[in-house]
Amino acid sequence: MPVLSWLRPPRRQGSSRYGAAGRVINVGVLLLALAIGSARATETAPVVVAVLGDSLVAGYNIAAEEAFPARLEAALRARGHQVRVLNAGVSGDTTAGGLARLDWTLSDRPDAVIVELGANDGLRGLDPERTRANLDTLVTRLKGAGKKVLLAGMQAPPNMGRDYAEAFNAIYPALAAKHQVLFDPFFLEGVAGVPALNLSDGIHPNPAGVDVMVARLLPLAEKLVEGQQP
Repeated sequence: MPVLSWLRPPRRQGSSRYGAAGRVINVGVLLLALAIGSARATETAPVVVAVLGDSLVAGYNIAAEEAFPARLEAALRARGHQVRVLNAGVSGDTTAGGLARLDWTLSDRPDAVIVELGANDGLRGLDPERTRANLDTLVTRLKGAGKKVLLAGMQAPPNMGRDYAEAFNAIYPALAAKHQVLFDPFFLEGVAGVPALNLSDGIHPNPAGVDVMVARLLPLAEKLVEGQQP
């Protein structure tokens, strides 16, 4: 005798023998898509570099796009690096000033920091031991925060005398060796004292001078962006 239709167990709406498996497959596809999207986002996220310094990087009396950080970003991008370079320069700043605003610089969450400070310490004849202590603390804190560091060296003005110059100039190589960070011995190498590369004050680089500085520092900046340290 045929089974009456009303005695058959009711079929749940939308169910099939592939329902559970289909749901598992759909969840798997979704998770895979999320993973791929996350990986692509990570691949394209730029490395953020802050340039913590004074008027030499702030762009004194030149356009913002002509300042050292902007020109360095353009040069690094031209070399294929996904990078964003932040201008954390303040004209007139000393090593003490840079240290005082370090938390503000770190609030931008840079992956790496170029430290260019000390020129105003030398111009003002500040105690080299205090300059050393400020930079030492600053680099210590940066490394403690997990940041890669490039220390840009400075030299004392020649009118400060031999003893002062020897004490001041020794600060940077000693700290670079102590902290094992990337090191540029003299930030203004090839530009200082060259009238065609400086503004009329003879101190601050003009756009042509900035380009010389960027070209010279570019190999070290590439190492910094790639996460290399000595």
